[in-house]
Amino acid sequence: MDAQTRYRGKSYTTKEIDEIREVITGYPEKSRRFISQEICRRWSWRQQNGVLKDMICRGLLLQLEAQGLITLPPPRRIPPHLLSLRKRPAVIEVDQSPLAGKVSDLKPIELHQVRRTPLEKLYRSLIEQYHYLGYTQPVGEHLEYLAMAQGRVMAGVGWCSAPRHIGCRDQYLGWTKEQRVRNLSLVVINTRFLILPWVKVSHLASYLLGRIARRIAHDWQRVYHHEVVWLETFVDPACGFEGTCYKAANWSYLGKTTGRGKNDHTNQVNRSLKLVFGYPLRKDFREVLCGQ
Repeated sequence: MDAQTRYRGKSYTTKEIDEIREVITGYPEKSRRFISQEICRRWSWRQQNGVLKDMICRGLLLQLEAQGLITLPPPRRIPPHLLSLRKRPAVIEVDQSPLAGKVSDLKPIELHQVRRTPLEKLYRSLIEQYHYLGYTQPVGEHLEYLAMAQGRVMAGVGWCSAPRHIGCRDQYLGWTKEQRVRNLSLVVINTRFLILPWVKVSHLASYLLGRIARRIAHDWQRVYHHEVVWLETFVDPACGFEGTCYKAANWSYLGKTTGRGKNDHTNQVNRSLKLVFGYPLRKDFREVLCGQ
């Protein structure tokens, strides 16, 4: 195959790059967004809910331009994903009086999926203010949850599309590269888990993990029109975390990351090694993830 470049695990040929050049030349007055969406339409790049894979295509175009293989039109505005220039979520104040006790003392605990709802702004605000990583806009499919009791918010939990390659996870699942490419959409990663600082409720974190595990497949199906069968997360021991709540919720420890990041080409460790935990949503998860 006449491979010219690789992006997100796929090789792109001279023919495909020529087709991209044809779109750019054919629409000289159009924006980068239009070009990206037109390529998605021509290549039938759509998520299972029918939405164009615009951001993935945009990343491919930027890589091709950086390699000198195409020339994109000038950007019409500063890309919103540049974290140094990102607009922070608006601060929303909530009741910060101490909330303590046992999970049983606070029931019923309401668990709200807030993606594409008015409560999404509250989720973003709390993650930005109180999570050590802050809030960043996920790329691709994602869901967000708020846990509430007695009319007060207690926790926020975020999930998004999984990284395409995690060595210890791939070895644990036993899938081939082709199976991983085909079925990666069935895997999601827990990117944010926040128990608000004034909430001191024993076993709340593992309780919420259990609640979410029982409903996230249904929620993903409703929003994105496909199921998910495997959950995973990273835990950073360099920040003092050991994954205690995941262990208590019966998640499996899979191993450690390589510390090199998803786009590394140097094979040099450039970030902390994370602990990787996983949790199946179906007993036949391996058959599904390794199947057709």
